[in-house]
Amino acid sequence: MNPPKRFEWDRLNNQQVGAYGEYFVKMELTMFGFQVYRTEVDDRGIDFVVRYENNPFLCIQVKSTRALNYVFVRKDKFFLTNENFLALVLLEERKEPALYLIPGVTWKQPNPLFVDRQYEDRASRPEWGMNLSQKNLPLLEPYSFERQIRLLNCR
Repeated sequence: MNPPKRFEWDRLNNQQVGAYGEYFVKMELTMFGFQVYRTEVDDRGIDFVVRYENNPFLCIQVKSTRALNYVFVRKDKFFLTNENFLALVLLEERKEPALYLIPGVTWKQPNPLFVDRQYEDRASRPEWGMNLSQKNLPLLEPYSFERQIRLLNCR
């Protein structure tokens, strides 16, 4: 039997993908000198809190996906502030993860990638979403992890 190859994301179930994404983001932040504090219960849309040196604490919500599709966070759990960030982990088969760090305030100016869903018919709760597609990927580049880390370290 051949051992599995690295980055075969399809082998993982949804729970494993989510756990991998959270640990991956925590470790990448740690490598850049952030202190990482986990939350005991994820009932407020915060997966963990981080801090760089004596700068303010930042709240991180992680979303991981294996496909370019629609990803969202509920508005009642994710607030558009300078302290809230969404870490997006894109897992493309047989490739290293792509990581993005998106400030919550980004959704204050919706565009084809970052959308505001109200759901007037109330079938779903209001949410902030991302239309992940090949066409919209260039709009995601300003939020590449390392670029955002450089901006955060300059605070």
